[in-house]
Amino acid sequence: MQDPDLDLVLRGGTVVTAEGQRPADVAIRDGRVVAVADRGGGRAEMPAGKRDIDATGRLLLPGGIDPHVHLHTAGAEPGEPLWVDDFTSGSEAALAGGITSLGNMSNVLPWESIADRVALERAVVERQAIADVFFHMFIVAPTTAVIDEVGRAVHAGQPSMKIFMCMPTFEANVPQYTRVMKAAGEAGGITLVHCEDLATIECCTTMLTDHARGDLSHFAESRPIEAETVATDRAIAMCRATRAPTYIVHLSSARALAACAAARAEGLPIFVETRPLYLHMTAERYRERDGALYVAMPPLRAADDREALWRGLADGSIDTVASDHAPWTRELKLDPNLNVAHCRSGVAELDTMLPLLYTEGVMTGRLSPERFVALTSTNAARLFGMYPRKGTIAVGSDADIAVWETRERRTIRDGDLFSRAGHSVYAGRELRAWPQLTLRRGEVVFENGKVLGRPGSGRPIERGATQRPQR
Repeated sequence: MQDPDLDLVLRGGTVVTAEGQRPADVAIRDGRVVAVADRGGGRAEMPAGKRDIDATGRLLLPGGIDPHVHLHTAGAEPGEPLWVDDFTSGSEAALAGGITSLGNMSNVLPWESIADRVALERAVVERQAIADVFFHMFIVAPTTAVIDEVGRAVHAGQPSMKIFMCMPTFEANVPQYTRVMKAAGEAGGITLVHCEDLATIECCTTMLTDHARGDLSHFAESRPIEAETVATDRAIAMCRATRAPTYIVHLSSARALAACAAARAEGLPIFVETRPLYLHMTAERYRERDGALYVAMPPLRAADDREALWRGLADGSIDTVASDHAPWTRELKLDPNLNVAHCRSGVAELDTMLPLLYTEGVMTGRLSPERFVALTSTNAARLFGMYPRKGTIAVGSDADIAVWETRERRTIRDGDLFSRAGHSVYAGRELRAWPQLTLRRGEVVFENGKVLGRPGSGRPIERGATQRPQR
């Protein structure tokens, strides 16, 4: 029997959310989930929709939410793009990797208001994006006008601000940035903080250069763990002073994680993100012939740090995994003129982040499927004001769903990627899980290796206040 009111039914799969998993069929209408029906036990079979998709033997996971990407917005910022992916190619890479929502880092330039920047970014999304998009406002110049605007911006659906501690503007404006945090927190928002101490970085970089050790094989020494821990301690102190929700981006070391865990035990609203690089690689990579490919800020760390992060994913001391997708071509990364003082930071991660994390985390027993969903979808949705519209599979939620295959193996290959970087630092690694099909608001936008969604079909995501994550 067919129900003409149902646009699509996913049939035969196992639905996995942060709360649990069960064999169930999922019915979709007008971009939303309208039924999640358990199978068996004498229950009536779900009627057919206009399209039925057989998901037998596969997992149905909420679409991934990557809360930390850098996609260039040509036409919305002056100068040449910093990275090679825009909202179209970035969306394609994301959807192929099971990610349906992207949190882009958006610079509020000194002559702009927050509202100006939001309007510019929304216009680019509406032209280019296939995935849905939200914005984190990086406050370049915390002027009185911008500080006064923060609370209004949060109430208007822009609840996340960002601070870079490793930029000269931070040290010159610490009181003003503290006011940004407090204003965001009081309005129900959250502040993201890049925790690296500029003075430590400059000192180490100068010493390396003075001793003719400024090539990128010494990159980890130019930004040591001390630079991260000094800044993390400072961010925690700012959180303690303001009681404002504070989100530490791309945390890389055991010592920084321990400091955040202690602050959380104290009752502070500190939340932690890590990134794939620190889970799958260590600093020895910089000594390789193509070591510059792995340059990112903070740098790769030691094996003990990597293992501490894996423990943090499992025990709840880390809340999210985000890509910090900042892609360059191989040629740009390997430019021989680059050094520890002038480098191109970032790698392409959107195609591979979730399949690699599932392979190395869930398939090895380090993480449960439910914890994987919390780390890659639900917690970001809660922290950044989108839950339960995003981040779960439930009646009323957006039908952002990835159908995962876990019964076969495949290898990461540069030629299969959608990012314009054209290469992956994980090329050659074997995957034991990947998205076979991705739905964004009920539309099949990726299927069997092909992106089907059209540029401009993605939407800016309307958001509310921050919520505590799933632990």
